[in-house]
Amino acid sequence: MANIEAKHADSIPGAFYCTDPDDDNGEGCIACGLCYGAAPEFFQEDDAGNAYIFKQPESDDEVALCQEQLEDCPVDSIGNDG
Repeated sequence: MANIEAKHADSIPGAFYCTDPDDDNGEGCIACGLCYGAAPEFFQEDDAGNAYIFKQPESDDEVALCQEQLEDCPVDSIGNDG
């Protein structure tokens, strides 16, 4: 599960977030590219390739797409505190 206390500094406020790569719990982003490759309208990459949320989903379909990325993340670095 993503560490809510280690949100990526570039993630905008809202339910979904990405965990900073330096998360002490070992659940930080590894820059695999899955989320921003599959849902670039919500996830972007920083200069090091680590993911962050730049737009929160609004519709049910958008939430489902972001939730799918959360479930597919290989290191559980995407969270939903909504």
